[in-house]
Amino acid sequence: MADFVQEAMTQLKEAGYKYTQRRADLLAVFAGEDHDRAFTAHQVQEAIADKYPNMSFDTIYRNLKLFADHHLLEETDLNGEMIFTRHCSPHLGHHHFICTNCGKTIPIHHCPMDIFVDQLPGCKIQGHRFEIQGLCPDCNPENQ
Repeated sequence: MADFVQEAMTQLKEAGYKYTQRRADLLAVFAGEDHDRAFTAHQVQEAIADKYPNMSFDTIYRNLKLFADHHLLEETDLNGEMIFTRHCSPHLGHHHFICTNCGKTIPIHHCPMDIFVDQLPGCKIQGHRFEIQGLCPDCNPENQ
């Protein structure tokens, strides 16, 4: 998982941003054992609080936004709060199931966009996002 952080930092450097250990440590949150889940900026702040107790929420959010702008992370709104996940596909229209309880993400490999293309004659589609939200198997009380 260290490869993700190193590759991300290289991409940022090539875009003109300097390497900082803080940025690397923020990215490392998305490379750890929970790499398949979504995090809010507050959850990222909690994850790095021991090492950076004085890092402000604004600094964390700004960096997460920077990472999303450079396609290192994906961002989406979940219940009125922005959540961030590791960007795991360079392809147009990458899709996820997002657990509303634990934040786990599960990739969806079928693209439902094919259904809509015929309904949009003359349009040039430049992007889309498809997400399903609910409870993952671990959080679904029906599975207990």
